[in-house]
Amino acid sequence: MTEKKKFTDQAHALTVQKHQLKGAQDQLGCLHGALETMDDELRSNQEILDRLLAQAHAIVSECEIMFERDEEDAFLIEKTLHVSESEIHVTHQPIGKLDNIEITEFTDWEQYRDKVEAYAVHHAIDFGNDPFRDLMSASQRIALEKRIKEEFSLKGAHCDRYDYMIAGTCGLIGGLIDIFFVGLPGQGHLTNFTDNLTDSAVQKFAKFNGWKGPREGKDPTASAIGFLESNFKVNYDHRHGGDVDRLFNMSTKNHHIKSLGHSPDLVGLFFSILDQFNSTAHFVDGGHIISVETKTFELTGSNFISKFFAGFVNWLGHLFSDVAGSSGASGRGSGIPIPFYPLLQFINVGEFGQHKQTFAKIAVQVFEQGYDFRHGMALGIPVLVTELLTRIMWVIKLRFYHKQPWSECVPSVNNPELRRMLLIAHGSLCLVDTTDAALRSSGDMIQFMLRSNLIAWARFGTLALKELKSWYREGGLDVEVVDKYLDAEYERLCL
Repeated sequence: MTEKKKFTDQAHALTVQKHQLKGAQDQLGCLHGALETMDDELRSNQEILDRLLAQAHAIVSECEIMFERDEEDAFLIEKTLHVSESEIHVTHQPIGKLDNIEITEFTDWEQYRDKVEAYAVHHAIDFGNDPFRDLMSASQRIALEKRIKEEFSLKGAHCDRYDYMIAGTCGLIGGLIDIFFVGLPGQGHLTNFTDNLTDSAVQKFAKFNGWKGPREGKDPTASAIGFLESNFKVNYDHRHGGDVDRLFNMSTKNHHIKSLGHSPDLVGLFFSILDQFNSTAHFVDGGHIISVETKTFELTGSNFISKFFAGFVNWLGHLFSDVAGSSGASGRGSGIPIPFYPLLQFINVGEFGQHKQTFAKIAVQVFEQGYDFRHGMALGIPVLVTELLTRIMWVIKLRFYHKQPWSECVPSVNNPELRRMLLIAHGSLCLVDTTDAALRSSGDMIQFMLRSNLIAWARFGTLALKELKSWYREGGLDVEVVDKYLDAEYERLCL
């Protein structure tokens, strides 16, 4: 039985029960009317009897008649006053019996459903296309539609001018932080901060896996990277084009972006596990995926689950060994790409710069100049500041300006006004960032991308899609809110 058929059968049963309830109410109404009629007749007869008795007493008193009665005379009945059963005439219609559905402790759902259908046929009950609609009266349907519109429908944003001013200001603050504290990869204060944070994280991860610390006089980060490189080896870690028989151009500066297994996201995890199981390596060049056979690679483990876990640990450990550059790198080194950044290599279109390079090649050259995961963390700081400032200001305004209780001031992105404010804030951040990048790059596409905050644009894009979706669905039913309400009601009824 499908879920829809189950609900339909339940609706049919409720419709029949509603018909039975109406029949019972009508029957009770008839009984009440009959009882009132009987009561009226009894009162009328009592009044007549009282008058007759009064007249009899008056006659007896006037005639000074004395009555003497023996004990035996108490049971005598005047024959002329006796009424036989055949002389009684019923002046009212008899009340019929209610039609019910017999249910015993052995009756199951299927049997009950069959009896419901038989009852419906006998009483000519039409279930219609929507039996649930017939279960409610017109006033109940109007009340339900009103409540759904007020509580469970998707609403648009109703921001005032202060909301827009606050959101724009928060975005401007984030944009100024991006301009003055992020800057180019490896040069800004925040990038240096995230570089040091990454070095510290690599050392801690190495210690967690048994690293004893650097030798005397050796750089601790380079020592930790070397330890991780030797303990988390993978078969897809080709360094340059020579390692792949010159199938495509690759260097030590860009092999982390060209190798799909080095991407710190679901794409990278998928290709890393695939390559470790199949002894292959997958790269991206010219907008195409290139598969290369490698030496046989054997994962540790006795079954698929254990080998899959070993492959995951290998992937994670190898990412930590590469995130701060290689152990032999001079200077900052080439880290791993920002999540999903390698997918830009599939946009192999356009002609940019003096050498008419495609967008895919531009993306690779931007990575080669330090636009990696560490710089991505620095780019995320202005975005985080903008997000937090906007949410905090929304809470403050709602609590102290609109005088709402704290329970109504939870900064959920499902709130349409907050969602609109976040869109304006991040849009302002992107506007400031793009203006700065355009002015400083002087038309150079590589410099423009190096100064652009892709994290901010990604956040703005997700908010824009949510806003478009909300605008398109405005006035429709919010299924998530309805589900939460029904779940809460179900839990309340089960208590």
